[in-house]
Amino acid sequence: MSASPAPTVSSVASSDLARHVTEGLRRSPKTLSSMYFYDDAGSELFQQIMALPEYYPTRTEFGLLTAHQVAIGQALRPADPAEPFFLLELGAGDGLKTKILLRHLLETGASFTYVPVDISAAALDGLVSSLQLELPALQVEPQVSDYTSALTLMAARPGRKAVLFLGSNIGNFLPADRHEFLHKLAQPLSANDRLLVGFDLQKDPRRIRAAYDDSQGVTAAFNLNLLTRLNRELDADFDLAHWQHYTDYDPLSGAVRSFLVSTQRQQVQFGALQQRVDFEAWEVIHTENSYKFTRSLIEQLAADAGLQVQHFFTDEHDYFADVVLAPQA
Repeated sequence: MSASPAPTVSSVASSDLARHVTEGLRRSPKTLSSMYFYDDAGSELFQQIMALPEYYPTRTEFGLLTAHQVAIGQALRPADPAEPFFLLELGAGDGLKTKILLRHLLETGASFTYVPVDISAAALDGLVSSLQLELPALQVEPQVSDYTSALTLMAARPGRKAVLFLGSNIGNFLPADRHEFLHKLAQPLSANDRLLVGFDLQKDPRRIRAAYDDSQGVTAAFNLNLLTRLNRELDADFDLAHWQHYTDYDPLSGAVRSFLVSTQRQQVQFGALQQRVDFEAWEVIHTENSYKFTRSLIEQLAADAGLQVQHFFTDEHDYFADVVLAPQA
């Protein structure tokens, strides 16, 4: 009897997607995760979103890190300039913003190893290749792992750890999940370790809403591309002419919520799942949360997770904050 072939990366990804869709479309309201936005077409559309005039988060944090790189570098590295440390990044992506800090640390003679962490080996390979070209002196130790496993493994190694979780990724968690996530991040940290987290701040509600529903319709195309992906990978038959993107922002909770809306009563077949799903007219699929924060809420979140705010870096408009956290004494 011959051994079964090992599953390919694409087949494993498709099986994960199939399980997620089966479970998510049975919920009320129906729900799909924004993590599945990022196929090749979705990633390209998100690059376009980041260049839109309405989408402030990426360029604001880029400017913030550029303006405060010296102070942030000092906050993350040990007091002894010669002491080596690890700089871990959770979900590094293309590393565009992180390279600001990496260049500064290299130029100031810091002794450190950069440890980008991601579940995607392909994403890490691309990042490492770009770093070898742009920053050949950088010591890089990529880790293909989930975040908490990587932190637990690194905690056993001697030396200071500075953990980065940039962007506004923390805002994609529901409040209970956010608390659990921060608590898991805090648990392996020693008193000498540091955590740098990006938070999108509450501001003019109109500006926030426009960032997630731009006038050119790129964000709508980005969200609707999820249905195109399901058509391709799960043999579904979504007719995009009968779906639309909708976003709202609640300034009381600080939550942006994005939805795909069925504009008529319809039934969608999923050939790969051997099932069909009914949608009522104007029924929604909830696809994303993006919470916005205040300084007091950030301080409370940190305290609840056993952390304390050490430094609070923001831009000139108070749109965004990169916050250095330390374990409570």
